[in-house]
Amino acid sequence: MGENANADKAPKKDWYKGLKLEFNKIIWPDQKSLAKQTTAVVAISLILGLIISLLDTIIKYGVDLLVK
Repeated sequence: MGENANADKAPKKDWYKGLKLEFNKIIWPDQKSLAKQTTAVVAISLILGLIISLLDTIIKYGVDLLVK
């Protein structure tokens, strides 16, 4: 069993070659597209953060009103 473990492994050279081939298949976005997508993600994150904060504050005051 221990003898076959080393025979089943691919040499590191082949692994790196395969990794490089797969890495070259990635389609990277251009800078303009990446900037637009990043801006959209940041803007939506800020808007959702503000909405959640506002809802949290409203719920907090509502619960405080009910408890008192």
